[in-house]
Amino acid sequence: MRAALAGLISLGFAVTAMSGGVAQTPNPVELKAPSAFASIGNSAARSRTLFSEAAKVFTSPRCMNCHPAGDRPTQANDRHPHEPLITRNQSCLTCHTDKNFTLTTDRGSYESIPGHQRWAVAPIEMAWQGKSIGEMCRQIKDPDRNGGRTLALLHEHVAHDDLVGWGWKPGQGREPAPGSQELLGQLIQAWIDSGAECP
Repeated sequence: MRAALAGLISLGFAVTAMSGGVAQTPNPVELKAPSAFASIGNSAARSRTLFSEAAKVFTSPRCMNCHPAGDRPTQANDRHPHEPLITRNQSCLTCHTDKNFTLTTDRGSYESIPGHQRWAVAPIEMAWQGKSIGEMCRQIKDPDRNGGRTLALLHEHVAHDDLVGWGWKPGQGREPAPGSQELLGQLIQAWIDSGAECP
């Protein structure tokens, strides 16, 4: 951590801890509440639609960047290959610390370094990049590919895990995930309650 920060400072960056009150770039993608789909009478069709709505979060850069199909994560809103080069089996904690940091410089191409105490690339069985929404749905339901989670534990993870919650507080210069973690939790619960069908 100290070596990484010293390197940034030597490049002319001033690093300051990011407060929770730093304004985020708004995300133009709307996330609808489960009630928006109540008029769909067929429960299987409603379930598929609910998952498709929740997938607006899963397919956002905030989730996709750390769920790469290959060994190299992507970064930023445009999901370009991570620089510096790092692979799935390397530690991310040299540069990514336990919280977001805002960078101030007149030369920088990005505004902050994201952080969380469990920052890491998702295991390969949880890779989402390049998959259809239906493929992602089947993967998310599969305990062999979702960290051993039942549907109830999956809901708990999505609705309350603080690393998932980082997606709505991603640091300066990044669009947050659509909606909110609370709304995503409601969509996933409604999807489960309607049969957990996949598109």
